[in-house]
Amino acid sequence: QVQLVESGGGLVQAGGSLRLSCAASGRTFSNYAMGWFRQAPGTERALVATVSASGGITDYVESVKGRFTISRDNAKNTVYLQMNSLKPEDTAVYYCAAFTTPRYYSGRYPRDWGQGTQVTVSS
Repeated sequence: QVQLVESGGGLVQAGGSLRLSCAASGRTFSNYAMGWFRQAPGTERALVATVSASGGITDYVESVKGRFTISRDNAKNTVYLQMNSLKPEDTAVYYCAAFTTPRYYSGRYPRDWGQGTQVTVSS
């Protein structure tokens, strides 16, 4: 099992930036893919971005491509989500998640979740 702790959320104006961090402990961090999900009020939790175990493969949902960047530092057991050009529709609770495979495969759910961090983008 992996323990995940997110930080970096907050309130920002549209067009601004935030960087989320997620510190992991437990399983060997460099062995598995990581992802960021988000959940807005009244909606289901949805995948935003994934990064492979090595950090060499990333993938994004269409709505954040070109604005968000996922990365990881395996020496620090930390995954990041840099969010630029934020929009009000990015407002949500953002969750860090750990998969059980070195790469993300569509439809596979993470095994471990963080507690979430609120991101609010004002217009």
